[in-house]
Amino acid sequence: MLVPATELDLLINARHAAPHAVLGMHGCTWQRQRALVVRAFLGDAAACTVVDPIKGESWPMERLAPEGFFEAVLARRRKHFPYELHITNYRGETRVTRDPYSFLPTLGEQDLYLFNEGNEHRIYEKLGAHLRVIEGVAGVGFAVWAPSASQVSLVGNFNGWDGRYHPMRSLGRSGVWELFVPGLGEGELYKFQIRDQQGGTRVKTDPYGTYFEAPPNNAAIVCDPRKHTWGDAGWLEHRAAAAGQLDRPMSIYEVHLGSWRRDPENPARLLTYRELAPQLADYAVEMGFTHIEIMPVAEHPFDGSWGYQVTGFYAPTQRFGPPEDFAWFVDHLHQRGIGVILDWVPAHFPRDAFALAEFDGTHLYEHSDPRKGAHMDWGTLIFNYGRNEVRCFLVANALAWLDRYHIDGLRVDAVASMLYLDYSRKAGEWIPNQHGGRENLEAIDFLRHTNDLVHHYHPGVVTIAEESTSFAGVSRPTATGGLGFDYKWNMGWMHDTLSYFSKESVHRKWHQNDLTFGMLYQYAENFVTVFSHDEVVHGKASLLFKMGAWHIPEKAANLRALYAHMWAWPGKKLLFMGGEFAQSHEWDYQRSLDWHLCQYPDHEGVRRLVKDLNHLYVAEPALGANDLDAQGFQWLACYDNEASVVAYLRQGRDSGSAFAVVGHFTPVVRKKYRVGVPRSGLWHEVINTNSEFYGGSGLGNDGARHTEPVPADGHPQSLVITLPPYTTTLFKWAGGS
Repeated sequence: MLVPATELDLLINARHAAPHAVLGMHGCTWQRQRALVVRAFLGDAAACTVVDPIKGESWPMERLAPEGFFEAVLARRRKHFPYELHITNYRGETRVTRDPYSFLPTLGEQDLYLFNEGNEHRIYEKLGAHLRVIEGVAGVGFAVWAPSASQVSLVGNFNGWDGRYHPMRSLGRSGVWELFVPGLGEGELYKFQIRDQQGGTRVKTDPYGTYFEAPPNNAAIVCDPRKHTWGDAGWLEHRAAAAGQLDRPMSIYEVHLGSWRRDPENPARLLTYRELAPQLADYAVEMGFTHIEIMPVAEHPFDGSWGYQVTGFYAPTQRFGPPEDFAWFVDHLHQRGIGVILDWVPAHFPRDAFALAEFDGTHLYEHSDPRKGAHMDWGTLIFNYGRNEVRCFLVANALAWLDRYHIDGLRVDAVASMLYLDYSRKAGEWIPNQHGGRENLEAIDFLRHTNDLVHHYHPGVVTIAEESTSFAGVSRPTATGGLGFDYKWNMGWMHDTLSYFSKESVHRKWHQNDLTFGMLYQYAENFVTVFSHDEVVHGKASLLFKMGAWHIPEKAANLRALYAHMWAWPGKKLLFMGGEFAQSHEWDYQRSLDWHLCQYPDHEGVRRLVKDLNHLYVAEPALGANDLDAQGFQWLACYDNEASVVAYLRQGRDSGSAFAVVGHFTPVVRKKYRVGVPRSGLWHEVINTNSEFYGGSGLGNDGARHTEPVPADGHPQSLVITLPPYTTTLFKWAGGS
């Protein structure tokens, strides 16, 4: 036996930090002559032979330990050569393989240097599990970052989940552990067994894994995420050509894939990516939405987190199919002309023992101090944005979704919680930054860096911030001190407007400012006007039942008036699924939307209105292509709180496009109501939310009104119109008389 007993003991007990120094082929001295020795540690082997496939020589290996440690001296051989192991198991079956410990590292020093510096933007192609061909041999290269580990082993179904048989090699000061295993392929289950500095072990799933088992299991699955053959080249070319053109129509349908629709024959069964894509595309095209935004699909163990507590940041959830099918889903929507925005969650991660928390026995991905590393509201952990490798993990994650799956935009969740060190914390529960302030400077730098890289590598892809505070410059370029997002959700408008419409009409006159205040800051950011999933859960009621009225027809009338006001108001649009047909129940992630409601006029009428609003918004530059220019909006009248009326003008950049929008939010009919307008001539009534087609009474303005030369609201001419109850009306200027 040439192997030192101490080395053998370390291997048998899965404690060896440098297994390649012992296992594999090495030079040695045998009977005072130079020779080679080959060692292998094989859990399923009754016997093993070293074979030179070129020369046909073979050497039976001696079993030195019952656990499966074998050694053979190759006398008279001095030069290393590619060899095979012919392994016979206890059933007498023989398999032939190359030795994992005969290969050089699959990662180069430059890769690791850039990773440690935080600048390897495609680290997802290096760490994790990757199908590789090395020296003509196919297998899988595994790599994991665990700098404080004393030893790391690859475990999986291929070695009985036994950490003794595939110990990994430490790649120096990089903190990365690596192993190439020949003969493995797609479908293999694996994890990393990590021994900390105190000798304790933990079994962790792959942070860079691309596919995972279904809960409650959590092993990563070797998978090639690039198998799909894409057919969306035209879409990507058009997207790139539109880079920087932010003021274009964008009407987003927010979708939770698990509850949009389910199998009608078996409501407990989720539809697959391939089943969902054609149905979603058909519906989005019919309804006039330009994009869908999918709530997080990165792998997560708990359905009730809706995807916001991620354990597999690089993996589309297996709930709806493999990664190849998710790529097919995106491709199909692109080929139907629909963009796909992904809800991305870099703000926090859950404490599940199999995932990122205390990954190598230390606070690796999270801050060690709970005042910076623990999220108070959600019981989750906060990333250490100041650590190079963590920043690299997150930046590359954003880029990976765009690279591998052609995603058109990232809606970044919970940005406010990232920006402030005192977010949801009391005095003494947070640590000020280096200047004594409350801003999380490391997170701010991370967001700026990510936005810049997204725009650099993927022109035309947009980033959208869910940010609920008055932090300045969220959607302004980093070059001017902004965060670099393209858009920001308009949470203030959403809350104020819903507050207004939730009141009974008799009280609304006291709250006119809820409708008007938003214009004071409307152009401070590039806003998306939203009614998101957060507004229809946790006892908040559906949008329909938020309306301040007693009966369903009145609630539906209010909702129609609200939607027309929303689509006419400046800003890109987002509506959560079900809102478009006035879903009655709060959203429940465990069941399908109540599509049967569309058979009733009050619900189908709302759906028809949203469809018409979308098509109008996309077709009319004054509405969809002039959302971000303050010159595109003008108040006509916002003073009539007694009548609960607001009127405003939307106009295009050319002189020929203008809409007068009049919202009336009481249950009475107001005839001969005068509104001053800046242009004389005919104004077509293009949207009247009281139309019978939408479920209203039909009262309106006979399709058009002509101005009278009567001054009003500071203009030399005016329109005299009828205001039906709970109605928003859009008039389009048709030209002078």
